[in-house]
Amino acid sequence: MKIKIVALAAALTLCLSGLAFAGSVEVKGSTTVLPLMQKSAEAFMAQNKGVNVSISGGGSSEGAKALIDGTCDIAMMSRDMKDKEIEAATANGRAPKLFVVAYDCIVPIVHPGNAVKDLSVAQLQDIYAGKITNWKDVGGADAQIVVISRDTSSGTYDCWENKVMHDGGKKERVFPGALLQASNGAVVQAVSKNKLAIGYIGLGYLNKEIKQVSVGGVMGDATTALNKTYPVSRGLNLYTPGEPKGDAKGLVDFMLSPAGQKLADEIGFVPLKK
Repeated sequence: MKIKIVALAAALTLCLSGLAFAGSVEVKGSTTVLPLMQKSAEAFMAQNKGVNVSISGGGSSEGAKALIDGTCDIAMMSRDMKDKEIEAATANGRAPKLFVVAYDCIVPIVHPGNAVKDLSVAQLQDIYAGKITNWKDVGGADAQIVVISRDTSSGTYDCWENKVMHDGGKKERVFPGALLQASNGAVVQAVSKNKLAIGYIGLGYLNKEIKQVSVGGVMGDATTALNKTYPVSRGLNLYTPGEPKGDAKGLVDFMLSPAGQKLADEIGFVPLKK
């Protein structure tokens, strides 16, 4: 009987030890970074059995909030953290550490049936401010423009606001008539179903159901993102609470490795070195 009890205790000890060593990483934030994180996490978990990476979107602002509140190990953000967010996180003992894992262009998109191929930053600004309302005023058909935008919690919206709506020293805002969408995917779906619509998305979401529009004669792609000739480009960021440790560090390191950068390229983002 004692032998059985000892054997059972040993088995329980091994089981509990296995649970103790099983790692978990909580990741929250940007829907733009989401597809890259999902692919990276899948590959990382395949290499590190017993590690579980839990991922949820919701937007860059949600990622910043989770980092501040201590409810994530890694925050995905398609914008830089704001000063007030950094201050709040630091006050909670979670001083943010930035890792840029890829680059991206925010590109205007229209329905494939739309004749418009190029728009200037000034024209985009006026369209989104509600000042240009007809496609004929920018070389298209005589029809009302349906404006589709990301919601204000999105890092994509934040970048669009800074680089388009605030261009030229102006402080324009996306007008109230714009239809707000919660994700890049939702913008793609809305534009693909409406011949009069215009939206904006990250490079990784381009597909055959929509048409990319160049900006000021420059097409957003890997080359123009890296040489900074495309006017609406950005870094795709991860933030950790201080120096990352354990499996969180392992995941960040993987995304910065050649294998992780290859995944970024395959998804349609711009790797750090091309």
